[in-house]
Amino acid sequence: MDTIDRNKILEYLEKNAKLTAKEIASMLALTEQEVENEIKVMEEEQLICGYHAFINWDKTEDDKISALVELKVTPQRGMGYDSIAKKIYKYAEVESLYLMSAGGYDFTVILKKATMREIANFVTTKLAVIEEVRSTSTHIVLTKYKEFGIALAEDKKDKRMVIAP
Repeated sequence: MDTIDRNKILEYLEKNAKLTAKEIASMLALTEQEVENEIKVMEEEQLICGYHAFINWDKTEDDKISALVELKVTPQRGMGYDSIAKKIYKYAEVESLYLMSAGGYDFTVILKKATMREIANFVTTKLAVIEEVRSTSTHIVLTKYKEFGIALAEDKKDKRMVIAP
């Protein structure tokens, strides 16, 4: 292979961050050293920004919840949405922040798992008081069925007994 297909390496790591350079090299007909070097370069370029374990928290005793907050904002002249985004994403409670292209809200904020009280406190004392924020709408996640391409809900088996006449 003349050139290293970065996208293939990224696809493999995105699906399973535990893959070793040796395993990826085998799948792409490269040497382990070539893959290690390419991963290191992509990390330095911040193309690879981190490695995460995907956990199904519903199977634990953790009683914290997930929330999504929609924000309507008034962008500042000459600064657009970026300056508002910086005010929002600096908070540790913010897991993800997205500028939306359509709909009634400008930003979607995904909050880290927290108690209902912590979420309410964060929205009312930190998000809602940002000068450019006109309104908020908070949504609580009740059940996660699929996340990051992985189905979380198990098929429930019918445990009733068949009674034949």
